[in-house]
Amino acid sequence: MQFNFKNPTQIIFGAGMLAQLGEVAGRYGKHALVVTGGGSVKRNGTFDRAIESLKAAGVSVTECSGVEPNPRLSTVVRGAQIAKDENCDVVIAIGGGSTMDAAKAMAAMVYYEDEPWNMFFSSEGTFVPPTRALPVITVPTLAATGSEMNSGAVITNEETKEKSFVNVPILFPKAAIVDPELTVTVPADQTAYGVCDLITHVTEGYFNGVDGTPLQDRWAEGVIQTAMEWGPKAVADGNDLEARTQVQWASVAALNGWVQIGTKAGYPVHMIEHTLSAHHDVAHAAGLAVVNPSWMRFAAKQRPERFAQFAERVFGVQRNGGGAEEAAREGIDRFEEFLRSIGCPTHLSELGIGEELIERYADDTLRIINDGNGNLPGRPTMTKDDIVNVLRAAL
Repeated sequence: MQFNFKNPTQIIFGAGMLAQLGEVAGRYGKHALVVTGGGSVKRNGTFDRAIESLKAAGVSVTECSGVEPNPRLSTVVRGAQIAKDENCDVVIAIGGGSTMDAAKAMAAMVYYEDEPWNMFFSSEGTFVPPTRALPVITVPTLAATGSEMNSGAVITNEETKEKSFVNVPILFPKAAIVDPELTVTVPADQTAYGVCDLITHVTEGYFNGVDGTPLQDRWAEGVIQTAMEWGPKAVADGNDLEARTQVQWASVAALNGWVQIGTKAGYPVHMIEHTLSAHHDVAHAAGLAVVNPSWMRFAAKQRPERFAQFAERVFGVQRNGGGAEEAAREGIDRFEEFLRSIGCPTHLSELGIGEELIERYADDTLRIINDGNGNLPGRPTMTKDDIVNVLRAAL
């Protein structure tokens, strides 16, 4: 276990903290590009409250609205051009993970001089990481991605139907205003998807990381158990602020780097799902809910003890004379049942996805990322046939 870890994002957490946005933003700029999604932040009053706080602090505003649930490259380019034309000096994202990812990419695209898609990772050697970005402040309105406190962004190229990522230190937000009150209007299905998303961020490192990380294991298990305890309460009653608060904090902790420190993990479930949502524009976490249990059943054949540990510690599965394989299967079954119980899909058919393009999905995934030998990184690595088989099992 070797690592060099730094997360410079200031987190301002708690109900009512949106009021501090103007004061915080004023430390980094005087003209903000405020990035929003499909309009929910305007309908529920969050946008007006944010603008009021900014103007009270002397920060002028230019808006970039309409970020899609799977944010598109053309939207990133559009937002960056607005920021340049209006001489914005700080970028503020108000929304879910897609809005925050797009805002980070816009902040870097302002200065980016290469072809826009080259900013995002590709195993084909065209990746040219950005080296400069406007300061970013995030205001999450959904507990899901953890994008408010990390340096990653995932973007879709709508022309090529590819979905890829960039993860560089310059994209760390300067500050995150995390106000759980902003999540109480999130619908039950999107709340459930957020719970699945944050859990999948944790299981990726837990199952694909290096051995010998016992503290990270316990952190991961704690995040999962917290999400499973409070997530159903938030789904059942969106106004349960305590549940919303605990899920929000679990979402931040799931992907701000703590759980992943030193694990050197691959993210095969995310990489496969990115391809599905690039083709079909399904909700990212809905795709994760389908792919993750199917991938677990594939990976557990290679590492049954690891999955048995998950079953024992998270679900309290007792072996009672059975082997690791049996415990692993029961843990995966219980996890899948949990996802169903909160309203997540667990089969591709529920997303309207059939088997016609399954080989294309595998090819596209491996074109974005592979280990140099044509396999998808993870434990175990996955060949094209492995990806196809996991997807067929999820039909």
